[in-house]
Amino acid sequence: MKALIVYSTMTGNTRKLAEAALEVLPADALAVAVEDAPDPAEFDFVIVGFWLKAGKPDPKSADYLKKAKGHKNLFLFATHGARPGSDHAENAMRHAVSLAEGARVSGTFGCFGEVDPGKLEMVKAKPQPPVWLADAPDAAGHPDAADLENLKAALRAAMG
Repeated sequence: MKALIVYSTMTGNTRKLAEAALEVLPADALAVAVEDAPDPAEFDFVIVGFWLKAGKPDPKSADYLKKAKGHKNLFLFATHGARPGSDHAENAMRHAVSLAEGARVSGTFGCFGEVDPGKLEMVKAKPQPPVWLADAPDAAGHPDAADLENLKAALRAAMG
């Protein structure tokens, strides 16, 4: 199985998960930043990791997911300041899946990702703070060791 991990990161959170994912993939699997990502059609299994911006995958990841339309085996993971399982996090993942229209998504995973303190201060100053802001303090220190293990378990399950 030829596997590829494509990730986008601002703070290193998503890269940390991508590196952990490599541990459960074949030895020849690649992990590359979205800016350097090859065509998903060249791979049997494509894993895309992203962060959320305004409740959706970051713009570079969104563009890459559109290139994965109809792919036969796609796995998505996300880091965010929102509580995992919250409506905000779940809606964002559903949107990500919809961008790769017609793809077979074998699994998804989302976890807290510590939000940059500067970004938090900017967001707090907005007249209408986003819904995830209340959860952001709990994201400190994430992804942690448990998050990394949970991602690896989700990937193993997706690979059968």
